Amino acid sequence: MRQKKTKHRAGFVVILGRPNAGKSTLLNALLGTKLAIVAAKPQTTRTAIQGVLTLPEAQIVFTDTPGIHKSATLLNRRMMDAVRAAADSPDVALFVIDALAPFTEEDSQAVDLAKKIDGPVIAVLNKIDWLEAKPKILALIEQYRALLDFAAYVPVSARKGDGLAELIEEIVKRLPAGPALFPKDYITDQPERYLASEVVREKVLHHTRQEVPHAVTVTVESWEEAPRLLRVGATIFVERPGQKAILIGAGGAALKKIGTLARLEMERLFGRKVFLQLFVKVQPGWRENPAMVASVDWRGA
Repeated sequence: MRQKKTKHRAGFVVILGRPNAGKSTLLNALLGTKLAIVAAKPQTTRTAIQGVLTLPEAQIVFTDTPGIHKSATLLNRRMMDAVRAAADSPDVALFVIDALAPFTEEDSQAVDLAKKIDGPVIAVLNKIDWLEAKPKILALIEQYRALLDFAAYVPVSARKGDGLAELIEEIVKRLPAGPALFPKDYITDQPERYLASEVVREKVLHHTRQEVPHAVTVTVESWEEAPRLLRVGATIFVERPGQKAILIGAGGAALKKIGTLARLEMERLFGRKVFLQLFVKVQPGWRENPAMVASVDWRGA
C-alpha cells in the first residue's frame, strides 16, 4: 500500500507581543541563527524583521515586530505602524507572552490587536524555564483565554529551545498548502549594512545606562568590501551631550569596548575580517525628525 504524500505548506507568520516578551530571542531560536538583536530593554526591535525557516515539509516566513506599546514619539508611532502592517493578513500569528511578568492592563490592550487578526493566533508562553510550578502556566493560560480564544497554547523557552519543535508543529499544520516562497538558502530580507548598524546598536544597549538606549540610532556611513576584509564606518547618534560622554567613556574606553564587541559579531555574521570605525554625534530630538526616523527602517530610508 502506497503511503499518502504529505502536502508541502508555506506561509507568513507574524510574531507579536509586549516589549521584552522575548519575540526576537524566539525568532533567532526558531531560525537557529541570529537575525534580530536582543537586549533586556524595551523597544529593542524598531522595525519588522523577516526570517525564513525552510523545512523538508514546509517553509515558514516569520516577521518579528516591535513590542506593542503606547506611541509617545514619531519613532514610536512608526514602530506601531510596522506592527499593524505586519499583523494585517498573516496566515498564522504568534502572540508571545512573558510567563514571568504579572498580567497588566497593557497586556489586555495588546491582545486587542491580536483580536483583529483574521486567522489563527497561537499563544506562546515564553520563559517557562524560570517557572517552578505548572499551575502558574495554567493560571496564565486561563487569564488569556478569557480575552481571546487562541488556536493553541504552547509553553516554550526561547532561551533554552524548549518547546520549539511543538510550536513549529502547531504552526505548520495551520499554514496553507503550497510551494516554497523563497529559495531554500534564503534567510532574511535585511541588507548587510542594516545588520551591521543593528549589531552596533545592540552592543550600545548592552553597555550603556538606562538613559541612553532609547536615544540611540546607528547609521552606516561607509561600506567597502574586499575579498578578505570589510571596512565599515558607522555613526552612533544620541540626543544630548551627556549621552555622548557616556558612550565614549573615560579615555574612549566605553566606545572601544562597544566597537570591539560589534566587530567580532560582524566577523561571525559576514564570515570575514572587519575593520570598524565608530563615531558619536549629538542630534537633538532625532526621534521626532522624519528623515532620521525613516532611516531606522531600511525599507523607508
